[in-house]
Amino acid sequence: MNIKKLSILSICIVMVITMFTGCTSTGVPLDLSSEWKQSNSNSEDYYQVATIKDNIIEIYHVSDKGETKSLYWVGSVIAPKTSEEPYVWESKNDHSRTDKSLLGSLDDTKTMTYENGILSYKFSIVGTTTTVKLEIQK
Repeated sequence: MNIKKLSILSICIVMVITMFTGCTSTGVPLDLSSEWKQSNSNSEDYYQVATIKDNIIEIYHVSDKGETKSLYWVGSVIAPKTSEEPYVWESKNDHSRTDKSLLGSLDDTKTMTYENGILSYKFSIVGTTTTVKLEIQK
């Protein structure tokens, strides 16, 4: 084989390996463990906060300028295995905790979505449903 053909073949092999490695690479898995705060609340006095730790998410209603916290949700977090977004999982309610809270959710599961730094889920009260959007607290 002449040098020109060998060079072209080598370049092609490198390109193919790069293409397939890039297609299967998932990067560093997302780490959602943090303190989160609602970014789309219509009030500075009433909003939701969440903590994700040890594959558990706890969500609280916060009122009275942060003086009052009421439990809304305690559920499972299925840790991401990739960095792909959006990341969606079904969180299973820990009714042993939420059933004791006056403002605790009665839902068995809640669909959680993480995309572009925003953690979101549906929140319903008195027949009205809204999407709560949370961002990591700085």
